[in-house]
Amino acid sequence: MAKEGPNWDGLLKWSIANSDGTAPTSNLSEEDRKWFMEAMQAQTIDVVKRMKEITLVMQTPEEVLKDQGVTASDIEDILEELQEHVESIDMANDLHSIGGLVPLLGYLKNSNANIRAKAADVVTTIVQNNPRSQQLVMEANGFEPLIYNFSSDPDVTVRTKALGAISSLIRHNKPGITAFRLANGYAALKDALTSENVRFQRKALNLIHYLLHENNSDCNIVNELGFPRMFMHLASSEDSDVREAALRSLLELARITKDRSEEDSEKMKQLLQERINNISLMSAEDLGVVREERQLVDSLWTSCFNEPSSLREKGLLMLPGEDNPPPDVASKYFESPLRSSTVNPSSNNDSKKGKRETPLLLGSGPSSADSNNPVSSNREADARSRTDAR
Repeated sequence: MAKEGPNWDGLLKWSIANSDGTAPTSNLSEEDRKWFMEAMQAQTIDVVKRMKEITLVMQTPEEVLKDQGVTASDIEDILEELQEHVESIDMANDLHSIGGLVPLLGYLKNSNANIRAKAADVVTTIVQNNPRSQQLVMEANGFEPLIYNFSSDPDVTVRTKALGAISSLIRHNKPGITAFRLANGYAALKDALTSENVRFQRKALNLIHYLLHENNSDCNIVNELGFPRMFMHLASSEDSDVREAALRSLLELARITKDRSEEDSEKMKQLLQERINNISLMSAEDLGVVREERQLVDSLWTSCFNEPSSLREKGLLMLPGEDNPPPDVASKYFESPLRSSTVNPSSNNDSKKGKRETPLLLGSGPSSADSNNPVSSNREADARSRTDAR
Protein backbone atom coordinates (compact mmCIF):
# COMPACT_ATOMS: atom_id res chain seq x y z
CA MET A 1 0.00 0.00 0.00
CA ALA A 2 1.30 3.42 -0.85
CA LYS A 3 2.33 5.55 2.12
CA GLU A 4 -0.23 8.25 2.90
CA GLY A 5 0.76 11.92 3.05
CA PRO A 6 3.58 13.79 1.32
CA ASN A 7 6.96 12.24 0.75
CA TRP A 8 8.94 14.36 3.21
CA ASP A 9 12.20 12.48 2.65
CA GLY A 10 11.93 13.13 -1.04
CA LEU A 11 11.02 16.77 -0.45
CA LEU A 12 14.06 17.24 1.79
CA LYS A 13 16.43 15.67 -0.74
CA TRP A 14 14.91 17.75 -3.52
CA SER A 15 15.27 20.96 -1.49
CA ILE A 16 18.91 20.26 -0.63
CA ALA A 17 19.76 19.37 -4.21
CA ASN A 18 18.22 22.58 -5.47
CA SER A 19 19.62 24.96 -2.85
CA ASP A 20 23.17 23.82 -2.00
CA GLY A 21 24.71 26.22 -4.52
CA THR A 22 26.57 23.48 -6.39
CA ALA A 23 24.11 23.13 -9.21
CA PRO A 24 23.29 25.85 -11.77
CA THR A 25 19.98 27.59 -11.36
CA SER A 26 17.27 26.06 -13.49
CA ASN A 27 13.54 26.44 -13.91
CA LEU A 28 11.30 23.83 -12.31
CA SER A 29 9.70 21.38 -14.61
CA GLU A 30 5.92 21.34 -14.58
CA GLU A 31 6.02 17.89 -12.96
CA ASP A 32 8.36 19.06 -10.16
CA ARG A 33 6.29 22.19 -9.59
CA LYS A 34 3.08 20.16 -9.31
CA TRP A 35 4.68 17.68 -6.91
CA PHE A 36 6.08 20.44 -4.71
CA MET A 37 2.78 22.34 -4.50
CA GLU A 38 0.84 19.19 -3.65
CA ALA A 39 3.31 18.40 -0.86
CA MET A 40 2.92 21.89 0.58
CA GLN A 41 -0.85 22.11 0.24
CA ALA A 42 -1.28 18.76 1.96
CA GLN A 43 0.07 20.34 5.15
CA THR A 44 -2.18 23.41 5.21
CA ILE A 45 -5.70 23.78 6.49
CA ASP A 46 -8.44 26.32 5.99
CA VAL A 47 -8.22 28.02 9.39
CA VAL A 48 -11.48 29.98 9.06
CA LYS A 49 -13.35 26.83 8.08
CA ARG A 50 -11.87 24.99 11.04
CA MET A 51 -12.75 27.85 13.41
CA LYS A 52 -16.34 27.72 12.13
CA GLU A 53 -16.46 24.02 12.96
CA ILE A 54 -15.15 24.70 16.45
CA THR A 55 -17.70 27.50 16.81
CA LEU A 56 -20.53 25.09 15.98
CA VAL A 57 -19.33 22.77 18.72
CA MET A 58 -19.15 25.65 21.23
CA GLN A 59 -22.69 26.70 20.26
CA THR A 60 -24.08 23.21 20.80
CA PRO A 61 -25.87 22.59 24.14
CA GLU A 62 -23.86 20.58 26.63
CA GLU A 63 -26.47 17.82 26.79
CA VAL A 64 -26.31 17.30 23.02
CA LEU A 65 -22.52 17.16 23.13
CA LYS A 66 -22.67 14.49 25.83
CA ASP A 67 -25.08 12.45 23.72
CA GLN A 68 -22.60 12.71 20.86
CA GLY A 69 -19.82 11.38 23.12
CA VAL A 70 -18.02 14.72 23.51
CA THR A 71 -16.29 14.88 26.90
CA ALA A 72 -14.93 17.79 28.95
CA SER A 73 -11.45 16.73 27.87
CA ASP A 74 -12.54 16.99 24.23
CA ILE A 75 -13.75 20.55 24.84
CA GLU A 76 -10.37 21.42 26.35
CA ASP A 77 -8.72 20.04 23.23
CA ILE A 78 -10.81 22.13 20.83
CA LEU A 79 -10.18 25.22 22.97
CA GLU A 80 -6.46 24.51 22.79
CA GLU A 81 -6.70 24.23 19.01
CA LEU A 82 -8.72 27.44 18.85
CA GLN A 83 -6.05 29.19 20.90
CA GLU A 84 -3.44 28.22 18.32
CA HIS A 85 -5.56 29.65 15.51
CA VAL A 86 -6.26 32.98 17.23
CA GLU A 87 -2.56 33.63 17.79
CA SER A 88 -3.00 35.39 14.45
CA ILE A 89 -4.50 38.81 15.14
CA ASP A 90 -6.62 38.57 11.99
CA MET A 91 -8.03 35.24 13.12
CA ALA A 92 -8.61 36.61 16.63
CA ASN A 93 -10.66 39.47 15.21
CA ASP A 94 -12.52 37.14 12.84
CA LEU A 95 -13.70 34.92 15.70
CA HIS A 96 -16.46 37.38 16.57
CA SER A 97 -17.64 37.74 12.95
CA ILE A 98 -18.07 33.97 12.59
CA GLY A 99 -20.03 33.79 15.84
CA GLY A 100 -17.38 32.19 18.01
CA LEU A 101 -16.62 34.86 20.59
CA VAL A 102 -19.89 34.76 22.55
CA PRO A 103 -19.95 30.97 23.03
CA LEU A 104 -16.27 31.10 24.01
CA LEU A 105 -17.09 33.63 26.71
CA GLY A 106 -19.92 31.33 27.76
CA TYR A 107 -17.35 28.67 28.62
CA LEU A 108 -16.06 31.01 31.34
CA LYS A 109 -19.20 29.97 33.24
CA ASN A 110 -18.86 26.24 32.55
CA SER A 111 -19.27 23.87 35.49
CA ASN A 112 -15.90 22.26 34.70
CA ALA A 113 -12.96 24.19 36.22
CA ASN A 114 -10.52 23.06 33.52
CA ILE A 115 -12.80 24.40 30.80
CA ARG A 116 -13.24 27.72 32.63
CA ALA A 117 -9.46 28.02 32.94
CA LYS A 118 -8.80 27.10 29.30
CA ALA A 119 -11.46 29.51 28.05
CA ALA A 120 -9.74 32.33 29.95
CA ASP A 121 -6.46 31.26 28.35
CA VAL A 122 -7.98 31.62 24.89
CA VAL A 123 -9.41 35.04 25.78
CA THR A 124 -5.93 36.11 26.92
CA THR A 125 -4.51 35.21 23.52
CA ILE A 126 -7.33 36.96 21.66
CA VAL A 127 -7.11 40.32 23.45
CA GLN A 128 -3.38 40.62 24.12
CA ASN A 129 -2.02 43.62 22.24
CA ASN A 130 -5.22 43.67 20.20
CA PRO A 131 -7.39 46.80 20.75
CA ARG A 132 -10.09 45.60 18.35
CA SER A 133 -10.63 42.32 20.18
CA GLN A 134 -10.41 44.09 23.54
CA GLN A 135 -13.34 46.23 22.43
CA LEU A 136 -15.28 43.23 21.13
CA VAL A 137 -14.84 41.31 24.38
CA MET A 138 -15.94 44.33 26.43
CA GLU A 139 -19.00 44.83 24.20
CA ALA A 140 -19.87 41.14 24.53
CA ASN A 141 -19.84 41.50 28.34
CA GLY A 142 -16.80 39.29 28.64
CA PHE A 143 -15.36 41.34 31.49
CA GLU A 144 -18.08 40.30 33.96
CA PRO A 145 -17.41 36.53 34.04
CA LEU A 146 -13.67 37.19 34.08
CA ILE A 147 -13.81 39.47 37.12
CA TYR A 148 -16.15 37.02 38.86
CA ASN A 149 -13.82 34.08 38.23
CA PHE A 150 -10.82 36.13 39.34
CA SER A 151 -12.39 37.25 42.59
CA SER A 152 -14.67 34.35 43.52
CA ASP A 153 -13.86 31.08 41.76
CA PRO A 154 -13.02 28.25 44.22
CA ASP A 155 -10.28 26.95 41.91
CA VAL A 156 -7.01 28.91 42.16
CA THR A 157 -5.99 27.94 38.63
CA VAL A 158 -9.21 29.41 37.26
CA ARG A 159 -8.62 32.56 39.32
CA THR A 160 -5.05 32.84 38.00
CA LYS A 161 -6.09 32.34 34.37
CA ALA A 162 -8.91 34.86 34.75
CA LEU A 163 -6.47 37.39 36.20
CA GLY A 164 -4.17 36.83 33.23
CA ALA A 165 -7.04 37.47 30.84
CA ILE A 166 -8.08 40.62 32.71
CA SER A 167 -4.51 41.91 32.66
CA SER A 168 -4.40 41.55 28.87
CA LEU A 169 -7.95 42.88 28.42
CA ILE A 170 -7.46 46.16 30.31
CA ARG A 171 -3.90 46.91 29.26
CA HIS A 172 -3.87 50.19 27.27
CA ASN A 173 -7.68 50.02 27.47
CA LYS A 174 -9.16 52.93 29.46
CA PRO A 175 -12.74 51.57 29.51
CA GLY A 176 -11.34 48.27 30.76
CA ILE A 177 -9.37 49.94 33.55
CA THR A 178 -12.44 51.92 34.57
CA ALA A 179 -14.54 48.75 34.66
CA PHE A 180 -11.85 47.08 36.77
CA ARG A 181 -11.94 49.88 39.35
CA LEU A 182 -15.74 49.93 39.46
CA ALA A 183 -15.83 46.15 39.96
CA ASN A 184 -13.69 46.52 43.09
CA GLY A 185 -10.79 44.91 41.29
CA TYR A 186 -8.20 46.26 43.72
CA ALA A 187 -9.86 44.37 46.59
CA ALA A 188 -9.58 41.17 44.53
CA LEU A 189 -5.91 41.95 43.89
CA LYS A 190 -5.35 42.38 47.62
CA ASP A 191 -6.91 38.97 48.21
CA ALA A 192 -4.69 37.47 45.50
CA LEU A 193 -1.58 38.73 47.31
CA THR A 194 -2.55 36.66 50.36
CA SER A 195 -2.72 33.47 48.29
CA GLU A 196 -0.12 30.75 48.78
CA ASN A 197 0.07 30.29 45.02
CA VAL A 198 3.17 32.18 43.87
CA ARG A 199 2.03 32.35 40.26
CA PHE A 200 -1.19 34.01 41.37
CA GLN A 201 0.83 36.42 43.49
CA ARG A 202 3.18 37.29 40.62
CA LYS A 203 0.34 38.03 38.21
CA ALA A 204 -1.36 40.23 40.78
CA LEU A 205 1.84 42.14 41.52
CA ASN A 206 2.56 42.67 37.84
CA LEU A 207 -0.92 44.08 37.22
CA ILE A 208 -0.67 46.36 40.27
CA HIS A 209 2.65 47.70 39.03
CA TYR A 210 1.18 48.38 35.60
CA LEU A 211 -1.85 50.17 37.03
CA LEU A 212 0.33 52.33 39.29
CA HIS A 213 2.65 53.17 36.42
CA GLU A 214 -0.23 54.16 34.16
CA ASN A 215 -2.35 55.93 36.78
CA ASN A 216 -0.44 57.64 39.58
CA SER A 217 -3.72 58.55 41.27
CA ASP A 218 -4.31 54.86 42.00
CA CYS A 219 -1.58 55.24 44.60
CA ASN A 220 -4.27 56.51 46.98
CA ILE A 221 -6.35 53.35 46.58
CA VAL A 222 -3.28 51.18 47.06
CA ASN A 223 -2.28 52.98 50.23
CA GLU A 224 -5.79 52.92 51.68
CA LEU A 225 -6.06 49.16 51.15
CA GLY A 226 -2.74 48.53 52.88
CA PHE A 227 -0.84 47.29 49.85
CA PRO A 228 2.56 48.74 50.88
CA ARG A 229 2.72 46.50 53.94
CA MET A 230 1.88 43.47 51.76
CA PHE A 231 4.53 44.49 49.21
CA MET A 232 7.14 44.64 51.97
CA HIS A 233 6.15 41.21 53.20
CA LEU A 234 6.32 39.70 49.70
CA ALA A 235 9.68 41.39 49.06
CA SER A 236 11.11 38.73 51.38
CA SER A 237 9.41 35.84 49.57
CA GLU A 238 11.38 32.69 48.83
CA ASP A 239 10.32 33.05 45.20
CA SER A 240 12.72 35.39 43.40
CA ASP A 241 10.12 36.49 40.85
CA VAL A 242 7.67 37.43 43.62
CA ARG A 243 10.44 39.38 45.38
CA GLU A 244 11.28 41.30 42.23
CA ALA A 245 7.64 42.06 41.46
CA ALA A 246 7.06 43.30 45.03
CA LEU A 247 10.19 45.47 44.94
CA ARG A 248 9.12 46.85 41.59
CA SER A 249 5.77 47.93 43.02
CA LEU A 250 7.46 49.46 46.08
CA LEU A 251 9.76 51.41 43.79
CA GLU A 252 6.82 52.71 41.78
CA LEU A 253 5.12 53.83 44.98
CA ALA A 254 8.33 55.49 46.21
CA ARG A 255 8.61 57.48 42.98
CA ILE A 256 4.99 58.65 43.27
CA THR A 257 4.88 59.30 47.03
CA LYS A 258 7.75 61.34 48.42
CA ASP A 259 6.22 62.02 51.83
CA ARG A 260 6.38 59.06 54.21
CA SER A 261 6.38 58.78 57.96
CA GLU A 262 9.49 58.16 59.97
CA GLU A 263 8.14 54.77 60.96
CA ASP A 264 7.53 53.78 57.33
CA SER A 265 11.03 54.93 56.38
CA GLU A 266 12.56 52.84 59.14
CA LYS A 267 10.62 49.75 58.07
CA MET A 268 11.74 50.27 54.50
CA LYS A 269 15.35 50.62 55.59
CA GLN A 270 15.13 47.40 57.60
CA LEU A 271 13.64 45.54 54.64
CA LEU A 272 16.25 46.76 52.17
CA GLN A 273 19.11 46.10 54.58
CA GLU A 274 17.82 42.57 55.03
CA ARG A 275 17.80 42.09 51.27
CA ILE A 276 21.33 43.53 51.02
CA ASN A 277 22.54 41.15 53.72
CA ASN A 278 20.98 38.17 51.95
CA ILE A 279 22.44 39.23 48.61
CA SER A 280 25.87 39.62 50.21
CA LEU A 281 25.81 35.96 51.25
CA MET A 282 24.91 34.64 47.80
CA SER A 283 27.24 32.65 45.59
CA ALA A 284 28.44 34.09 42.31
CA GLU A 285 25.96 31.92 40.45
CA ASP A 286 23.02 33.06 42.59
CA LEU A 287 24.09 36.69 42.24
CA GLY A 288 23.76 36.38 38.49
CA VAL A 289 20.21 35.09 38.88
CA VAL A 290 19.10 38.02 41.06
CA ARG A 291 20.62 40.76 38.92
CA GLU A 292 17.32 42.62 38.61
CA GLU A 293 16.66 42.30 42.32
CA ARG A 294 20.06 43.88 43.07
CA GLN A 295 19.24 46.81 40.83
CA LEU A 296 15.77 47.21 42.32
CA VAL A 297 17.12 47.22 45.88
CA ASP A 298 19.68 49.88 45.01
CA SER A 299 17.14 52.02 43.11
CA LEU A 300 14.64 51.77 45.94
CA TRP A 301 17.28 52.72 48.53
CA THR A 302 18.34 55.70 46.43
CA SER A 303 14.75 56.82 45.91
CA CYS A 304 13.87 56.58 49.62
CA PHE A 305 17.09 57.84 51.22
CA ASN A 306 18.75 59.96 48.52
CA GLU A 307 21.97 57.97 48.62
CA PRO A 308 23.30 54.82 46.95
CA SER A 309 22.94 51.51 48.74
CA SER A 310 25.88 49.60 50.22
CA LEU A 311 25.59 47.17 47.29
CA ARG A 312 27.70 49.65 45.33
CA GLU A 313 30.42 49.77 48.00
CA LYS A 314 30.50 45.99 48.16
CA GLY A 315 30.79 45.71 44.38
CA LEU A 316 27.55 43.73 44.20
CA LEU A 317 25.46 46.09 42.10
CA MET A 318 27.40 45.57 38.89
CA LEU A 319 29.42 42.36 38.72
CA PRO A 320 32.33 41.77 36.35
CA GLY A 321 30.99 41.15 32.86
CA GLU A 322 27.72 42.96 33.58
CA ASP A 323 28.81 46.33 32.22
CA ASN A 324 26.91 45.64 29.01
CA PRO A 325 23.12 46.22 28.86
CA PRO A 326 21.19 43.21 30.16
CA PRO A 327 19.89 40.79 27.53
CA ASP A 328 16.31 41.17 26.34
CA VAL A 329 14.69 38.40 28.31
CA ALA A 330 11.28 40.01 28.66
CA SER A 331 10.26 39.38 25.06
CA LYS A 332 10.07 35.64 25.57
CA TYR A 333 7.35 36.22 28.15
CA PHE A 334 5.37 38.92 26.37
CA GLU A 335 5.84 38.32 22.65
CA SER A 336 3.70 35.79 20.89
CA PRO A 337 5.87 33.63 18.62
CA LEU A 338 3.01 33.26 16.17
CA ARG A 339 2.16 36.95 16.15
CA SER A 340 5.77 37.99 15.61
CA SER A 341 6.56 35.81 12.65
CA THR A 342 4.94 34.12 9.70
CA VAL A 343 2.94 31.14 10.82
CA ASN A 344 3.33 27.64 9.55
CA PRO A 345 0.00 26.06 10.47
CA SER A 346 1.54 22.59 10.41
CA SER A 347 4.39 23.44 12.80
CA ASN A 348 2.60 21.87 15.72
CA ASN A 349 1.55 18.70 13.98
CA ASP A 350 4.26 16.61 15.60
CA SER A 351 3.30 17.73 19.08
CA LYS A 352 -0.30 16.72 18.40
CA LYS A 353 0.57 13.14 17.53
CA GLY A 354 -0.83 10.78 20.03
CA LYS A 355 -3.67 13.13 21.02
CA ARG A 356 -7.01 11.66 20.08
CA GLU A 357 -9.11 13.36 17.46
CA THR A 358 -11.68 15.72 18.96
CA PRO A 359 -15.15 14.41 18.08
CA LEU A 360 -16.81 17.21 16.16
CA LEU A 361 -20.43 17.04 15.15
CA LEU A 362 -19.45 18.01 11.63
CA GLY A 363 -17.15 15.05 11.30
CA SER A 364 -13.41 15.09 10.75
CA GLY A 365 -11.40 18.16 9.85
CA PRO A 366 -11.20 19.51 6.29
CA SER A 367 -9.37 17.49 3.73
CA SER A 368 -6.33 18.72 1.91
CA ALA A 369 -8.32 19.12 -1.26
CA ASP A 370 -10.39 21.88 0.36
CA SER A 371 -7.52 23.63 2.03
CA ASN A 372 -6.03 27.05 1.53
CA ASN A 373 -2.97 28.73 2.96
CA PRO A 374 -4.09 31.09 5.76
CA VAL A 375 -0.81 32.60 6.73
CA SER A 376 -0.53 35.62 4.47
CA SER A 377 -2.61 37.70 6.87
CA ASN A 378 0.20 37.60 9.42
CA ARG A 379 2.63 39.79 7.47
CA GLU A 380 1.98 42.72 9.79
CA ALA A 381 2.53 40.66 12.94
CA ASP A 382 6.06 41.94 13.49
CA ALA A 383 4.59 45.34 14.29
CA ARG A 384 2.29 43.82 16.89
CA SER A 385 4.78 42.27 19.34
CA ARG A 386 3.41 42.14 22.86
CA THR A 387 4.04 44.93 25.36
CA ASP A 388 6.19 44.13 28.37
CA ALA A 389 3.62 44.12 31.19
CA ARG A 390 6.01 43.66 34.01
